[in-house]
Amino acid sequence: MGENSGTGVAFTRSPATGEKALYGEYLMNAQGEDVVAGIRTPHPISMLKEEMPETYEEFGRVASLLEKHYRDMQDLEFTIEHGRLYMLQTRSGKRTAAAAVKAAVDMVGEGLISKEEAITRVEAAQIDQLLHPRIDPNSKTEVIAKGLPASPGAATGKVVFDADDAAAKAKDGGKVILVRTETTPDDIHGIVAAQGILTSRGGMTSHAAVVARGMGKPCVCGCEALLINYNAKLFRAGAVEVKEGDLISIDGTTGSVILGEVKMIAPELSDEFRILLDWADQIRRLGVRANADTPLDAERSRQFGAEGVGLCRTEHMFMASDRLPIVHEMIMSETIEERTVALDKLLPMQQGDFYGILKAMDGLPVTIRLLDPPLHEFLPNTEELAIEIAKLRLTNGDPGEIERKDAILRRARQLHEFNPMLGHRGCRLGVTHPEIYAMQVRAIIQATAQLLHEGYHPETEIMIPVVMSAIELKLLRTQCEEVLQSVEQETGVHLEIPIGTMIELPRACVTADEIGKVSDFFSFGTNDLTQTTLGFSRDDAEGKFIPAYIEKKILANNPFAVLDRDGVGKLVKMACELGRSVSPEIKLGICGEHGGDPNSIEFFHLTGLTYVSCSPFRVPVARLAAAQAVLRKCIAIEE
Repeated sequence: MGENSGTGVAFTRSPATGEKALYGEYLMNAQGEDVVAGIRTPHPISMLKEEMPETYEEFGRVASLLEKHYRDMQDLEFTIEHGRLYMLQTRSGKRTAAAAVKAAVDMVGEGLISKEEAITRVEAAQIDQLLHPRIDPNSKTEVIAKGLPASPGAATGKVVFDADDAAAKAKDGGKVILVRTETTPDDIHGIVAAQGILTSRGGMTSHAAVVARGMGKPCVCGCEALLINYNAKLFRAGAVEVKEGDLISIDGTTGSVILGEVKMIAPELSDEFRILLDWADQIRRLGVRANADTPLDAERSRQFGAEGVGLCRTEHMFMASDRLPIVHEMIMSETIEERTVALDKLLPMQQGDFYGILKAMDGLPVTIRLLDPPLHEFLPNTEELAIEIAKLRLTNGDPGEIERKDAILRRARQLHEFNPMLGHRGCRLGVTHPEIYAMQVRAIIQATAQLLHEGYHPETEIMIPVVMSAIELKLLRTQCEEVLQSVEQETGVHLEIPIGTMIELPRACVTADEIGKVSDFFSFGTNDLTQTTLGFSRDDAEGKFIPAYIEKKILANNPFAVLDRDGVGKLVKMACELGRSVSPEIKLGICGEHGGDPNSIEFFHLTGLTYVSCSPFRVPVARLAAAQAVLRKCIAIEE
């Protein structure tokens, strides 16, 4: 209708940053479709101030009025006809996580909303974006495969297929993506060195996923479209072939595998972000701890606001290159005497590990879990080792090396289990090999005594995993207390160290009143509790049939990501009630991956747990979600 008529779309604040300024586009002599269809290039809304100053001033006044009325950032559509402004639509505007945080905090300062409303305005899961690098949404990408979004963030690097290669290249300053069929504890040094991890098998709680989340590295798991050829050092994704050394990018937030390098946006924690979390801390009732296995993890957790370590996994400490040969020596031992020799070598190393973590968390509780995985996980893969031995024989390799590897292969096959998740692991190792747990307990207690002697304030807790009965726990607790008494006599230091258990089996839940009589605390291992309750193998289920179950509405969510309230949740609630019936003040925590999921955190709040523990980078998410759970409950009571 001419140059004094037009149309546009605008936001009362920037949907990208949350800055309080009109943000949008318009076109004169155009219809609304012309603005959004990309047929013509629209002008920024600021140009309207020069072109039609009176209309721009009126639009600003109306935009401000609507924002104050609805008490939220508005997404506006408008038309100008012969110089007259018409408002067509207003609604709450979609925004990035950064914008949501800034707008919410600013609106409190402007008197538009309360602190409580500000907390509910930001999706807890969304703030995960702020803690990790992410792909620039404006960059062009060539997605060649999709897997499970196992650990958020994005990374670019050269493809490597071996953990040793990853470590070597990273040492020389190279950036790599470690590509494996699946990872094991043996790959830990490669995961540390890599920018990100990509696997063709495994789920959201697989080894790669859990370790990557703990380190804050992006990870895509269960990408079954990948056909990995270790011998040729390449993988195929459909028609695309990617060789070792080629550049790829992965997006752990979406599960995308991208060919080549992409532009990244670096994480940035604003003042508003910290203010919002401080407000959340004033409201929440749940404590928030972190799962941390190294002093660096512990320090990072503390920076993110963690109030302690809810899970310190001791098995990761065994995988360092200087320890693995000693661990192999321990596993290969035929007698207790031989095993004790190896354990005596590991003792000072473990003590140093615990000393560092307890020192980093000085004054805050640190729950240290005794060895959990089956011993065969510390030995090389039997298939790969058999191939190595065959190659050595064909090339007339060193006889001594062949004999050594043959012995390891025999032991690995001897320890092999058909279903290791339900096998010889956790406290069962403590029952059959008490000397292993005795070494770890001594290392923990000596580290605690050392710190006390140096003037620190360690709050150490010992946790025994995979317990199924009170009799089992009582036996192991007695063994721990004997070591404690021995160290007290040697050092002259009196130590108060709680000894508790992980609740990760249905039988432990339904007999929690008996277990509660001999346990100082419960920490729910909901990863394994989900497996053992639903009968799902997490590494297989997530990639194979859970998507079909969600599509057919048999399951509402992936139960390894969002707690199954009707099944696993009822067992957790039952265990809490039974535990409190015999020990009213018993501490109740959760250290599975659900500890960082907002939906699950709401359930844990309603159930009355003491704390949740999650990966360090999910601590801010848990802090906000715990506050939101309080507010939602208050709203429900008012209604």
